[in-house]
Amino acid sequence: MIVTLVTVSVIPDFVDDFVAVTIANHEGSIREEGNLRFDVLRRSDDPTVFTLYEAYASEEAAAAHKETAHYQKWREAVAPWMAAPREGVRHEVVRPLEESLW
Repeated sequence: MIVTLVTVSVIPDFVDDFVAVTIANHEGSIREEGNLRFDVLRRSDDPTVFTLYEAYASEEAAAAHKETAHYQKWREAVAPWMAAPREGVRHEVVRPLEESLW
C-alpha cells in the first residue's frame, strides 16, 4: 500500500475555489482502480491549510492517479491559489495491512 499525505496552503481569497475543485478531484480519485482512500481534510486552527490523505494499493495505482484527467485539471487549477508549494510525503503502512479494513 502507498499512502501519501499532501499538505496544501491556500491563499485565503481562493479557499472556496480550492475546496470546489478538490472535491471534484476527490470524486474522480475514489473511482480509480487501486484507490483505497482519498480524504480531504482542513486544519481546525487554520482554514487555509489542507491535507489530502491518499492511499493506493500499489505504486502503479499511485502513479496512474497522476495521469488522470481529474488530477491534471486539479493540479493546474490550484497552482496559482497556493500560498506555498504543496508538499507530498510518502508513508509506509504499519497497520492495518488488510485492504478490507481500509
